[in-house]
Amino acid sequence: MSNAATDKPMAHGSTGEGGEAKRVRLWSLALGSVGVVYGDIGTSPLYAFREALHHTASLEPVTQAMVLGVLSLILWSLILMVTLKYVILVLRADNNGEGGVLSLMSLARRALAGRTGFVFVLGVIGASLFYGDAVITPAISVLSAIEGVKLITPAFDSYILPMTVGIIICLFVVQSRGTASVATLFGPIMAVWFLAMAAAGLIHIADQPEILLAFNPYYAVDFLLEHRTVGVIALGSVLLAVTGAEALYADLGHFGRKPIRLAWTALVFPALTLNYLGQGALVLSNPEALENPFFLLVPEWALLPMVLLATAATVIASQAVITGAFSLSRQAIQLGILPRMEIRHTSDEHAGQIFLPRVNRLLMIAVILLVLTFQSSSNLASAYGIAVTGTMVVTAALMFVIMRKRWGWPLIAVLAVMIPLLIIDLTFLGANLLKVAEGGWMPLVLGASLALIMFTWVRGTHILSEKAKRDSLPLLDVVAMLDKSHPHQVPGTAMFLTSTPNVAPVALMHNLKHNKVLHEQNVIVTIQVAQDPHVDPDDRVSVHSLSQRMMMMQVSYGYMESPNLPKALAAARKLGLKYDIMNTSFFLGRRSLRAGMAAKGGMPLWQDRLYISLARNASDATEFFQIPSERVIELGAQMTI
Repeated sequence: MSNAATDKPMAHGSTGEGGEAKRVRLWSLALGSVGVVYGDIGTSPLYAFREALHHTASLEPVTQAMVLGVLSLILWSLILMVTLKYVILVLRADNNGEGGVLSLMSLARRALAGRTGFVFVLGVIGASLFYGDAVITPAISVLSAIEGVKLITPAFDSYILPMTVGIIICLFVVQSRGTASVATLFGPIMAVWFLAMAAAGLIHIADQPEILLAFNPYYAVDFLLEHRTVGVIALGSVLLAVTGAEALYADLGHFGRKPIRLAWTALVFPALTLNYLGQGALVLSNPEALENPFFLLVPEWALLPMVLLATAATVIASQAVITGAFSLSRQAIQLGILPRMEIRHTSDEHAGQIFLPRVNRLLMIAVILLVLTFQSSSNLASAYGIAVTGTMVVTAALMFVIMRKRWGWPLIAVLAVMIPLLIIDLTFLGANLLKVAEGGWMPLVLGASLALIMFTWVRGTHILSEKAKRDSLPLLDVVAMLDKSHPHQVPGTAMFLTSTPNVAPVALMHNLKHNKVLHEQNVIVTIQVAQDPHVDPDDRVSVHSLSQRMMMMQVSYGYMESPNLPKALAAARKLGLKYDIMNTSFFLGRRSLRAGMAAKGGMPLWQDRLYISLARNASDATEFFQIPSERVIELGAQMTI
């Protein structure tokens, strides 16, 4: 749902029915955001503090200064990177109520109004790294939760990997059924999870009250200066505490700014803070607890319930990031960054509830391979940070453009706000790059591969489009020619889909050449994707006449919408387009591509072949645009790229 309704200010002191309803709705959305938005960052206490402290504890005995230093780094990361950067600043950059790295890219491109190549590159890099996050989050979250069973009895040790893989397979298998039926439980379960974490940490703070000194940033700075290289490596693990911060912005359109901010300040941030403080106090009291400080916070009788609750929380966190991957994929397809893929709607009420079978299958395979390769959450922790910090750096760079060019902030103000935040992001990125050999290579390889696919698809599509324009006749010239030549006319309506409205569609020319007929009514249909997430239904369709028998129809969709051509045609009736669907044929041009000799301005042969492979595996236009298959006629043409 859009945040348009949720972000309207409520009347001060309102006691009427409307004011009460708004308050109930606000708290209801805030509870929902706890389940969807904060699942990832809410499961970070399972491993973040342990991994950050482990680097120095493996070299020297645990000391109070060491614990306070790591804990101070975590707390101030939550304050600066999550609260200041995302909750206060980035959430303001909504693209008509929608968020996410591609929404930010669209805002920046509109703000620059030209010379947007650099912004586009940033958007592609950010999207590619998000997929790396979508692969690692289910693996490390579920694995870290299941590892808690070792504390119940070591006999479960050999079952951790099979149990993890089993849960992951179940998680991806149920995606096709949609999440609407279980999503209502996400918020309450995660609320219980945060309250349980807060309680578990709170009971240990009294054991070591000096742990509260961690709020003093002096200990964070002193830790880094004292331990130098090891401290910087530990900083890379500190970032694990803020993984999921991007979800604050990515899920803006589902809940709105106010509910997300309310959930963070009222529940999530206090619960995370208390739990991290409790873990620090426990390790100060008993350094051996560093083995698994999270689960050792609770008494023995509560260990099994906490493991079960942690498993549920990690499944919810994984669900949220998988749903985010589906949403990002649809945006990328609509913006022309990825090939067409099948998109299924799993809810009649919520347009955002979608399922992409191919993305789901690839994610499942990647997550299982990741679990079997790294085999423990500690090993996976080294791979996690690079994807997260890379996306954060991209967000900071795009925010710089938006604040200066779209919001009109003075340059000095933009520099004063963003330079410190960008320095923090780059510091974390540098710390995580030190872990490339330990597993950090994985998100880099995955991100680079996906970026290559995206750039290849964009470049190849542009090359073919330019080639089609050169090899085709201008549409208006063809219309004038047809008015003079009067080819044989057949009854009915013919609709020709094309991505280049200024030139005659290949299907139209082939129909004239081979069938030597022209329908009594011909409509050139162009489907365009706007830089906005949604298009007003009243502005979706435009129709104008080219001649007595030729019409031009343009259909516009936002990048968060799925095209439905039959619905658009129904709207076109009001604009004067008269047709009978049972007497209408849809003509589609199908290109048969083959790689040719490398030409100036073209791509290398291996990239041509990659593009051809992507094109062959793209979803059929008939299914993607939801055209009745029995009304479709495809006319092929061979092209060399």
